[in-house]
Amino acid sequence: MFEDLSEKLKFVFKKLKGHGKLSEKNIETGLKEVRMALLEADVHYKVAKKLVSDIKTRALGQEVMASLTPGQQVIKIVNEALTALMGSQHKGLQLSGTKPISIMLVGLQGSGKTTTAGKLSVLLRKEGRKPYLVPADVYRPAAIDQLRKLGEQLSVPIFPSNIEMDPVQICREARTAAQHEGCDTLLLDTAGRLHVNEELMGELSRIKDAVKPSDILLVADAMTGQDAVNIAQSFDRALDIGGVILTKMDSDARGGAAISIRSITNKPIKFIGVGEKLNALEPFYPDRMSSRILGMGDVLTMIEKAQEVVDEKAAAALQKKLRKNQFTLEDFRDQMVQIRKMGSFSELINMIPGMGNNKHLKNLKVDEKEFVGIEAAINSMTPQERRQHTIINGSRRKRIANGSGTSLQDVNKLLKNYAQVMKIMKKINKGGIHGIDRGMLPI
Repeated sequence: MFEDLSEKLKFVFKKLKGHGKLSEKNIETGLKEVRMALLEADVHYKVAKKLVSDIKTRALGQEVMASLTPGQQVIKIVNEALTALMGSQHKGLQLSGTKPISIMLVGLQGSGKTTTAGKLSVLLRKEGRKPYLVPADVYRPAAIDQLRKLGEQLSVPIFPSNIEMDPVQICREARTAAQHEGCDTLLLDTAGRLHVNEELMGELSRIKDAVKPSDILLVADAMTGQDAVNIAQSFDRALDIGGVILTKMDSDARGGAAISIRSITNKPIKFIGVGEKLNALEPFYPDRMSSRILGMGDVLTMIEKAQEVVDEKAAAALQKKLRKNQFTLEDFRDQMVQIRKMGSFSELINMIPGMGNNKHLKNLKVDEKEFVGIEAAINSMTPQERRQHTIINGSRRKRIANGSGTSLQDVNKLLKNYAQVMKIMKKINKGGIHGIDRGMLPI
């Protein structure tokens, strides 16, 4: 997400910071490169033009020209301008109204509406609400089956739709059914089309008139780039949407849609999909996204992810173990499981300020499947072996490999990596993270 844009902006800012004092020519040259980087990231040309104009106005003022650190001041201005462009503040779901309220998910085929309905139900339950899934796409039987399976997987009640029913009828009857189930929030998974057309918009308008949803969310594929902005405009004109959910933001999407949508439609991005798992839906915070784009990390999101999976008492106990050099393979396994719940390794690295731009970590590729083998190998050890890894000799390593379905090389690599982690922990305790080089990474 935004890797190319971040890299190009980093290069521009590095050149600007290389000048002891910035001139108007320096700034104009740098901003031309910023504009080109934005356009290559598929940011709408009008948005890129306005953003660069706003930055230039401030950059040529006393704020920068008289600064002792002009390069840093330009980065600060770009950060603030990007944040303002994307909406400044997070906008959540509109959940007011007579219960059960309805949230209507709209979008083209393949944008990820059905999966997003499941993800939203997970999020709503965390907030103490009782969601009810409503399959209203009768033109694609697989959509009804997919949502039914998601409902069963999540233990979320689902309306028993079938392809013979009318979508408006489904949404009306679902309100009554949700009341009987004791649910307070309907998630309407409506039909899509390959392209925006009058038939689709007519059906969605009838559903809107029938159920009067509290919120209408456009689910758009970030990989479609500038098309996502055009699609948002079309749906907004027809339905007056309340906001956007951008899916597949963990992919190779250039990310221009995230920067452009708010400015073009005046409707906020409310959430972004960052993976296939049902907990991989993040609230969209413009300031945090701007920090990520500029390679400044996103500590707040990382903390929130950690708070969801980390037990405070267990964390305090672990901290004591680390200080006393008592971090065992059992602890290694438990921490690995918790980290995997937070997201991919590469995603978490980019949330740490400065780490996303670290030359040793930038191109680091981690096979998440390897963690499954590591966990299996540790589980195949005896309690004594997990707590005292030095007793694991050649014959024990063979037994562990056979018992976990891994190879002897895998077990050797695990023990080597564990030893490396212990070295890194000692180094962090002594002097922080800056001294860590690629040679010390246990991957």
